Amino acid sequence: MTPDQQTSTDAEDHVRIFDTTLRDGEQAPGFSMDRRAKLRLAHALEALGVDIIEAGFPQASPDDFAAVSEIAGMLRNATVCGLARCQPGDIETTARAIEKAQRSRIHVFLSTSPLHREHKLGMSKQQVIDTAVRSIELARGLCHEVEFSAEDALRTEPEFLVEVFNAAVAAGATTLNAPDTVGYTTPGEMGELFAYLRRHVQGADKVIFSSHCHNDLGMAVANSLAAVSAGARQVECTINGIGERAGNAAMEEIVMALKVRAPHFGVDTRIDTRKLYPTSRLLSLLTGQNVPRNKAIVGENAFAHESGIHQHGMLKHRGTYEIMHPQDVGIAETKLVLGKHSGRHALRSRLQTMGYTPDDAEMENIFARFKALADKKREVHDDDLEAIALGHDPEAVGPWHLVQLNSSSHLGGSASASVRLSHEDGTEIGEAAIGDGPVDAVLRAIERATGTPLELTNFQVRGVSEGGDAQGQAQLTARNQDREWRGQAISTDIVEATALAALVIVNRIARQAPTTGTHPKVQGAVA
Repeated sequence: MTPDQQTSTDAEDHVRIFDTTLRDGEQAPGFSMDRRAKLRLAHALEALGVDIIEAGFPQASPDDFAAVSEIAGMLRNATVCGLARCQPGDIETTARAIEKAQRSRIHVFLSTSPLHREHKLGMSKQQVIDTAVRSIELARGLCHEVEFSAEDALRTEPEFLVEVFNAAVAAGATTLNAPDTVGYTTPGEMGELFAYLRRHVQGADKVIFSSHCHNDLGMAVANSLAAVSAGARQVECTINGIGERAGNAAMEEIVMALKVRAPHFGVDTRIDTRKLYPTSRLLSLLTGQNVPRNKAIVGENAFAHESGIHQHGMLKHRGTYEIMHPQDVGIAETKLVLGKHSGRHALRSRLQTMGYTPDDAEMENIFARFKALADKKREVHDDDLEAIALGHDPEAVGPWHLVQLNSSSHLGGSASASVRLSHEDGTEIGEAAIGDGPVDAVLRAIERATGTPLELTNFQVRGVSEGGDAQGQAQLTARNQDREWRGQAISTDIVEATALAALVIVNRIARQAPTTGTHPKVQGAVA
């Protein structure tokens, strides 16, 4: 193929988002994905508006090759990129993997720093240049465009980096990447280097300069933005900032920084920011790795406020404590979390949205009970508030108690569970059910035993201690009659923890339902 020269004089001067979640991110411990997961995420990344998707390292394994090949044949808008060392075998394998792409890129890399030249490569400066040139010349005839990365660029002598990049441009590279491979540099140093490169690299106006920053010192996003300010027009990043060691620069943070601070940076991306949160959640689902609550942009707390001062300000004007709208990143709404730091304004506002309009005296009583409960719990939910508003005890136990639980699952088959529950009126009832797994089966059995339908909307299990006898905490959210209810419980058996959490929900529903005498499911039960 004849390479297409990509220039920085495009009609629209924008920052190209080069996503490496499927390559650099996926190779990090704990984030490995199978081929089906990679294809699903690749679809989401293209829908998000990513310019270049680094689909993998084809030479790494037959499965990686197959995944890159399928992605290349599947996508229609994004450039599909494959990584290759500066070795003929790598480059030819990558070319075969991406040959079906509508637009293809081979990303070749070679170390350039003194430390890597001596201890990793055993090469002289001239050998590094010669190897890079041969590799770029081979790659340029096998794809639409070639990117060259000078690995450990930020610890490379600036004069030698210019020399290598000059040779790379002459050989046909269309993108030059100066990665902070070990996350060592600072924003000031990053800006100075990119400004230096743009002044001294021959043909700088005909190529795209790219940054690829790691987060070892927590400065990956700041360094990437510094590179953009100094003229970089491609940023290499990952969803949720996943990647080797402490991770890569987080795409969602870079994109929203450029959007929110548009007057400062003067450039934007082609990302549909409303899809950032759904894509983040998809990655979490595919890898089984939760997003930290305090993660910028997409974390659970990113648009949540518990402090009474902040909540009061938000109720007056959202601009007091939010610099962007949650809807901009795909989150439905701001969340005013009710906890021990919340004040009367937020509590009254929440009660009013629930249909309760207490007078001042009633509000004082409700607020006192709310504060007492908030001191015991991390978060007070709507069902807790309703119990308080109705004069009930939100932490009251019963009427249902777990007496016995049995569950079993079968490889390749369904799971079954049986429960025996006691009711506060002295009767007991037992039920059994089959489900997709032991958790599903035990929930179905509890539904039958209590006569309370539960539509599970969220289920999480996490360890709260270590060792073979570690305890697991189950957190459930279920819908019943157009309302969501929450319950949580702890046990060394996660199925038991699930059953106990489900009973918390069932009991809350029962306590707040109108009194009708004996529960209908208990009538006729065997004592």
